[in-house]
Amino acid sequence: MHDPKPFGLNELREMFLSFFESKGHLRLPSFSLIPQNDASLLLINSGMAPMKPWFTGEQEPPRHRVCTCQKCIRTGDIENIGKTARHGTYFEMLGNFSFGDYFKKDAIHWGWEFLTSPEWVGLDPDRLYPSVFEGNETTPADDEAFRIWNEEIGIPADRIFKFGKADNFWEHGSGPCGPCSEIYYDRGPEWGCGKPGCTVGCDCDRYIEVWNIVFSQFDNDGEGHYTELKQKNIDTGMGLERLACVCQKVPSLFDVDTVMNITHKVSEITGAHYGETPAKDVSLRVITDHIRSATFMICDGVLPSNEGRGYVLRRLLRRAARHGKLLGVNEPFLYKVCDTVIHENEGHYPELRERQDYITKVIRVEEENFAKTIDGGLKIFNEMLKGHQEKREKTFSGADAFKLYDTYGFPIDLTLEMVEEQGMTLDQDAFHQLMEEQRQRARKAREALGDLGWAGVEFGKDVPETQFVGYGCDTVLDAKVVAIVAEGQQRDEIIGGGEAIVVLDKTPFYAEMGGQVADHGVIACESGRGMLFEVHDVQKNKGGKYMHYGRLMEGTLKVGDTVRAQIDLDRRRAVMRAHSATHLLDKALRAVLGDHVHQAGSLVEADRLRFDFTHFSAMTAEELAKVSAMVNEAVLAGYDIVTEELPIEQAKQKGAIALFGEKYGDVVRVVDMGQGYSVEFCGGTHLDNTAKVGVFHISSEFSVASGVRRIEATTGMASLEVMNRNQELLFQAAAALKAKPGELREKAEAAMGEIRQLHQAVEKFKAREAVSEAERFLFAAHEVGGLKVLTATVPDADADRLRKMGDFLKDKEPNVVAVLAAINGEKITFLAACGKEAVQKGVKAGEIVKQVSAIAGGSGGGKPDSAMGGGKDPLMVDNALAMVDNVVSMKLGL
Repeated sequence: MHDPKPFGLNELREMFLSFFESKGHLRLPSFSLIPQNDASLLLINSGMAPMKPWFTGEQEPPRHRVCTCQKCIRTGDIENIGKTARHGTYFEMLGNFSFGDYFKKDAIHWGWEFLTSPEWVGLDPDRLYPSVFEGNETTPADDEAFRIWNEEIGIPADRIFKFGKADNFWEHGSGPCGPCSEIYYDRGPEWGCGKPGCTVGCDCDRYIEVWNIVFSQFDNDGEGHYTELKQKNIDTGMGLERLACVCQKVPSLFDVDTVMNITHKVSEITGAHYGETPAKDVSLRVITDHIRSATFMICDGVLPSNEGRGYVLRRLLRRAARHGKLLGVNEPFLYKVCDTVIHENEGHYPELRERQDYITKVIRVEEENFAKTIDGGLKIFNEMLKGHQEKREKTFSGADAFKLYDTYGFPIDLTLEMVEEQGMTLDQDAFHQLMEEQRQRARKAREALGDLGWAGVEFGKDVPETQFVGYGCDTVLDAKVVAIVAEGQQRDEIIGGGEAIVVLDKTPFYAEMGGQVADHGVIACESGRGMLFEVHDVQKNKGGKYMHYGRLMEGTLKVGDTVRAQIDLDRRRAVMRAHSATHLLDKALRAVLGDHVHQAGSLVEADRLRFDFTHFSAMTAEELAKVSAMVNEAVLAGYDIVTEELPIEQAKQKGAIALFGEKYGDVVRVVDMGQGYSVEFCGGTHLDNTAKVGVFHISSEFSVASGVRRIEATTGMASLEVMNRNQELLFQAAAALKAKPGELREKAEAAMGEIRQLHQAVEKFKAREAVSEAERFLFAAHEVGGLKVLTATVPDADADRLRKMGDFLKDKEPNVVAVLAAINGEKITFLAACGKEAVQKGVKAGEIVKQVSAIAGGSGGGKPDSAMGGGKDPLMVDNALAMVDNVVSMKLGL
């Protein structure tokens, strides 16, 4: 037996991809960690996951032989990360794939060649043990794979292991599935458990799986019936870090060269090193693993948030930050490790270096935000923990955990981890019960808001689904009344004067959807009855009925009437201006800030829009200016806007942007501005040319949630109103300063300079006046035990004036004890000042002001030489000041 060659991780990755390129495979770059068009996955967790449509035959692959090194994230065992040497969240999966091309023979031969050939990895063949599926009552044994290993590769039968479905059969519910063939490497008895009979399949570290070939040859109907697939596929998976462990003869992925270099950087920052204590080893592994994961996730567009993959990222960063605190690092530090992560991986993932500034900034912002949460939460947690421990309790209450989460924003997973570190358990059932009660309260609160109780009306099957014809019809339309609701009940007719809902068989009115507000307008009847129904809102219910909310102003309206529906065309056009501008804004934000920007909500009104988007920090003035300029340039370019309905796959090929989490049908509506400039899925109403947007003006940009920003903007007439109002204010300001508009800045700066000078002069005068007044107070001081005690009321003085007087008195007279009071309406301010000699004798300003303030119904405190307090009862101020002598005497023991 010979030892493996000590190949580096990066060397092994390139070696694998080059080998399979030599076998006719197309080398593809790693897919993003964010699944595309696959709502079943939060993050990519295997090499084949991004290729599901190629395996099922839904899509044609770029080539029928493909090889990749896929970035993967698995977080099912996140609590064990750091505690064991095996668990990790981020890893790379090497894979070669066949989509209806080669099958078992080539897959097995090539796997063996790559692992054993001296030209490639060169592992000792005598240390390798294959396994095959042994079969069961529903699925036959994989005799073909056994024969290939035995007769063609030359592995003796007693070295080919047969395992059951749990180990050697891959399936996930119904659909394509098949047997597996794995290859195990014997690391030697020194890695084993020492138990008699230790062999392949033992849980110890001696026999490690380095290769897994899935032969996708069956279709499972979900009821245990397996039929042969027409297109048989190969899905080979090999953990890159695991192969590196074998080649480098190290115990775990944390000891592999590129990963250990990251740990070295963490040690440099924290001062902690492997082997010092088990606790430090755990923290070093947690930080190393989590910063690797976070760096790649952010690079692929994931941002910290409180749900979905954003929460996974936030949890990893917060867990790593807390372990930094356990190592004594109390300031943000994870962002400093990014450069090392990038340096170790940029050869294969150059996008890491390209996005380094962005990645670093996201991590630093999240660290700083979490520091504010964890510092306060840790203090409260420790107080709660102490209470449990004093009672000798072994269970941390769910109520305390809920309070930490609900009141202080402390993550439950961190509470759970810290409780376990103390040898206690957390009452998770009680915590989840309190969470559910909170959800119920929130639900009831929402229900209490109500909406006249009409939205829940269930129409019968005789009321047809409304046909929306508003895209091409923007004036008037004849329609039939099919249902009326008033006071929560369906009616056959209504008489003028009341609120109601009217349902038509077809309508030009756009119902509120996708962030776009509903159309307004009127429904009229020309049958001589003079009926007029004013529409102020339109909602679409689950049954596809468009409910026109409004008031019947005059006449009578009956089910079956033929009416004329007419939208407010000016308002519709204003809404379309804002909606089309929203698409241009989305495009501009991606161009200026990066591809991580995703729409997180919107509201489109008449010439006004609100756009929420994912971003980690406030936009700079320069960024806002670039975005505004880019939108207005697109407006001036006069791009044609084309809307068309397309099969969803064709729309995606066209580059249409979809909202993550939204459900789309087989046919979607696509809005294309400028023949590809902006292409998005959208069901709203739009202009036919960007020039009709008019002027686009950003009015504000601010945060609405962690990792989510909001831009508010105007278009069309609203922008013109803002411009006109600003111009009017400009002329008014210029007139007030007796300047021309072009001279306004210079005049304003000059005026501000004069104001600052006058303010400084006034402050100097106030300071001299305060000192002069304080000197007069000294003449009225009287002696108590060798100290000069004085009290006085200073009318209309603010806190700053009192402080100046107090500072002067204690500096002027080391043995002074002064208490000053100011009354401003109902507000009372007290200041106590004690000179150096008074403090040395035990008379302290903080104690004096506390007692004095209490008499006036308030409180106070501060330092021994200077302290402030407040009161609520002006009538008690004299009594409070009269107590000063007694307080000083008691302190001196007189």
